[in-house]
Amino acid sequence: MTTQQIQQEIIDEFSAFDDWMDKYQMIIDLGNELPPLNPEFKTEDNLIEGCQSRVWLHAQFSNGLIHFEADSDAIITKGLIGLLIRVLSDHTPQEILDCDVHFIDEIGLTQHLSPTRSNGLLSMLKQIKTYALAYSQQ
Repeated sequence: MTTQQIQQEIIDEFSAFDDWMDKYQMIIDLGNELPPLNPEFKTEDNLIEGCQSRVWLHAQFSNGLIHFEADSDAIITKGLIGLLIRVLSDHTPQEILDCDVHFIDEIGLTQHLSPTRSNGLLSMLKQIKTYALAYSQQ
């Protein structure tokens, strides 16, 4: 699936809920479904700068695709990184760099996250794009 198709799938899933408590629960559930990150990848080098919570992001480049794994010590944050990984993992560096991540606004996350969580989400996205830029040079 393309990044646009995956984003549309997320938008459709979130549109099934009117209440933001239900949407938060979905984000928490997504975080709980994220496979645990191997402890060897929970290093200072993999910590994302700019997040209030601790968020680790590990990237692997294989067969032209970048695979992301992540973990966080905060349940909402873990769900947020899980959403980004769902959209951007297992794509080429160029697909990741070209992706307009619009689902965040379309599902209403921008208006319902605290300023610190919004900044953290932007930091997560920036780190994913940084990996894509680095791997695009190979």
